[in-house]
Amino acid sequence: MTFNDLNLNNSLLAAINDMGIEKPTTIQHKAFNPIMSGVDMCGIAQTGTGKTFAYLLPILRIWKFDKSKKVTTLILVPTRELVVQVVEAINQLSTYLNVTAVGVYGGANIKEQSRVVNEGLDILVGTPGRVYDIINHGVIKTKTIKTLVIDEVDEMLDQGMRSQIKRILDELPEKRQNLMFSATINQEVEAIITQYFKDPVYIEAAPAGSPLESIKQSAYEVPNFNTKINILKHILTTDESTTKVIVFTGGKKLADAVAKQLENDFNLGANYGVIHSNKEQNHRFNTVNQFNNSNYKFIIATDIIARGLDVAEVSHVINFDLPNDANNYIHRIGRTGRADKNGIAIAFITPNDNYNKNAIEQLMKFEIPITPLPNEVLVSNILEEFEIEKVIPKEIKLKLPKLERSNPGFHEKSAKNSKVNAKRISKKDAMMLKYGKPLKRKPKQ
Repeated sequence: MTFNDLNLNNSLLAAINDMGIEKPTTIQHKAFNPIMSGVDMCGIAQTGTGKTFAYLLPILRIWKFDKSKKVTTLILVPTRELVVQVVEAINQLSTYLNVTAVGVYGGANIKEQSRVVNEGLDILVGTPGRVYDIINHGVIKTKTIKTLVIDEVDEMLDQGMRSQIKRILDELPEKRQNLMFSATINQEVEAIITQYFKDPVYIEAAPAGSPLESIKQSAYEVPNFNTKINILKHILTTDESTTKVIVFTGGKKLADAVAKQLENDFNLGANYGVIHSNKEQNHRFNTVNQFNNSNYKFIIATDIIARGLDVAEVSHVINFDLPNDANNYIHRIGRTGRADKNGIAIAFITPNDNYNKNAIEQLMKFEIPITPLPNEVLVSNILEEFEIEKVIPKEIKLKLPKLERSNPGFHEKSAKNSKVNAKRISKKDAMMLKYGKPLKRKPKQ
């Protein structure tokens, strides 16, 4: 199948031709007709299968010019990086169309974003929190929205965005088309579909959790962090096919630790970047752009970009640490082998990773092949501080015997507070004590 079989207009075909894309992916040609027919749809496809174009192509095919420039399509995505990339994809596809797309996301000036939105747009792309702010402040009128797209919905729910999504859905007109794309369907996703979708059509490009056929997977069994560093350096320096590499780590501190080790021992210079949630927004955008433009050979990242990065021709994904969530492994390796191209995924597995490895293989129904360590790679016996299990001695509390007290509430009073009950005496006796004689009353006159 080619794009000519999708009933695209000349403007879209010309834009696709300019991008050098030859044929649609499975999810793109399966989703096209249902979306064009106007029904609600739920697309189940792994990351890297071309989901963005799967909903953009039919939306732009049925789009009609409106000089009022009021938003007709709302697209929700989980990360600011994905907002930028979806807007870029719209701009590429609408090269020969007069379509205006605007992206909004948290962490940026909402007044400036509101000003741009007020200037007029056709498609609004944003993260749920910032989109709700835009709606709540009255910057856009939701009654003109005809199509809603929720992309990577399972990731948004994992990040705690359910309430924001539901608030937005409650603000939209009832008469609209709902499109949802997700790598997995769980109970939370089903709950949203049941409540807000009308008889949705389900399109599945590949069984959830199955490994992409275009990705060659392998793993090295390693004992510790420093051995991981040694094998990573070996791959990056000896394998000429490592042209664009993403190295995934288990957290922010580990990402910084890997970068520091490579910088100290590898003399990398400015040939790489680091991305995690502690990095400023501009730094993250710049790192993605440098990587996309092949100025960086590799980037070290956390799961923050496991779904929010769409870079063509990523040659390798290296799992420096296995993720605790098996689904995240699928999303990570999906950064390579995109759009039906081939890719390579390598994992470093320590003895502590066996549980995660088994969970990943069970989800994929595929056993990751183990590759022997090359003879040139030094197996280190030096453990980093975070790898050393700290033994905390158990505190032994001695139980002291209770002291017996006959009356715990009794205590002696001080002298000044002591009070002696005095015997009451008559007035006559009192006068006798005071004057030494009885006090006689004067006779009445």
